[in-house]
Amino acid sequence: MSNEPEQTTEPARRGTVTPRHGRQKRRAGVVFPAIAGVLTMALVLGVGYTAYAYNQLSGGVTIVNAITGKKDKKDDVDGQAQNILLVGDDHRPDNATPEQLAELSTESDGGATNTDTMIVLHISADGSQATMISFPRDSYVDIPDVGKGKLNSAFYYGTLNGGGDTGGAKLLIKTIENLSGLQIDHYVRVSLLGFYQVVKELGPVQVCLNQATNDPYSGVNLPAGKSTLDAKQALSFVRQRHGLPNGDLDRNVRQQYFLSQEARKVTSAGTLLNPVKMGNILKAVGGSIQTDTDLLSLATQLRNLRPANIQSATIPTLGTPTIYVNGSALSIVEVDTVGLPAFVQGLVGAPEAYEKAGRAQPANTSVTVLNGSGVEGAATAAGQVLTSRGFQVAPAGSSATTTTTQVQYPAGQESQAKAIAAAVPGAVAVRTSAVTGVTLVLGTDGKTAKAASEPSATASKPATGSGSGSKATKQATKEPAPKSTDVHNYGTEGTCIN
Repeated sequence: MSNEPEQTTEPARRGTVTPRHGRQKRRAGVVFPAIAGVLTMALVLGVGYTAYAYNQLSGGVTIVNAITGKKDKKDDVDGQAQNILLVGDDHRPDNATPEQLAELSTESDGGATNTDTMIVLHISADGSQATMISFPRDSYVDIPDVGKGKLNSAFYYGTLNGGGDTGGAKLLIKTIENLSGLQIDHYVRVSLLGFYQVVKELGPVQVCLNQATNDPYSGVNLPAGKSTLDAKQALSFVRQRHGLPNGDLDRNVRQQYFLSQEARKVTSAGTLLNPVKMGNILKAVGGSIQTDTDLLSLATQLRNLRPANIQSATIPTLGTPTIYVNGSALSIVEVDTVGLPAFVQGLVGAPEAYEKAGRAQPANTSVTVLNGSGVEGAATAAGQVLTSRGFQVAPAGSSATTTTTQVQYPAGQESQAKAIAAAVPGAVAVRTSAVTGVTLVLGTDGKTAKAASEPSATASKPATGSGSGSKATKQATKEPAPKSTDVHNYGTEGTCIN
């Protein structure tokens, strides 16, 4: 097996290796939800195991200098909230025997370093709420200094030319920051074996499926209804993508759901009141993690978090086409890169500066209108309406297709952005360094500028939902609670998935 990454559309400038065109079928996506270890630690610390946990976790953890430099507050859209990039790679144990690989329902990978699970764990400022934002491994994205490629190859490219694990982490972090508009505060990476060991020590975890599933590639074979999974079955469960209607996208749901159910298991009395079990779990966590920070400090930030307060979401996509790169077929996940920052800010809430800003007068507001809706003439029509309302409108332009109508603005132009958002009901305001002035990007959701006489145009704030037209309510901690088909809570008892 090769350890080279998925194909890119340009030669990788970080090394001379020619990327392979895709995975061999048998290697169907071994994954590890790295959040499992972090949640385990956090939930344990939350019930008073602090000193005990430190002793158990102190050995075996590898520190990598993945986060460098001071945080740029100007472009930090979520203030005191924290974002942890949780990474699971498909690396098998070194010198593993055929029997050990069989126990993991896999085979040798030749030392691959692709990352198959990437989740940004967004934690509210008080640590009581969190959202898991999954980034599908086959997302076809811009990798800095490399070109277009699958997201799970970014780590590999960063390791080239002596970059090692630190270089891999840094390039993956930069790629996801560019995609999402979020700043990553911490980094945690765990391998396939780490997941297996944690679940093995935790003990059987119950899941519920709406329909039976059987996938010989991952090894999962479960009936409809409730099933209790051991570690091997759990690994197969979170690996599955074959036999699911949406492939890797549905596998993200598997991972989010299992993690939420695992968190419930950690908080159960049978686990928390068993010091031997807790010790073994913590040893398994501490011995299989790479991170940029002290694990105890990281977990302490999450000690108020409970499973019922963990939401799950997957980044917006536009389809799963097969494209041709250098004459070879490549199956990808097409990401709504234009709408992704809007989706994220719909989850985490508008920046404080935007919330506090007053609304500028139209005469003092310049705007550029871009058409990402796919409807011919939409940007010109919206520009005419805004001009009639007194705004200073630049010539219309075009944008890549996006599902979400948004008002993009740079830091410092919150008041002007608010004025445009009031004229385009349902648009999501997005602070971004990608623009130098207020820019209205029209999406396929059909939202557009409204004439001043229309009642809906009097709204003073944009919707804070995910772009689906739904409204969001505010929690006491000022974290939004989006209500859409894209955001789920799998941490409640009795929840079943497809």
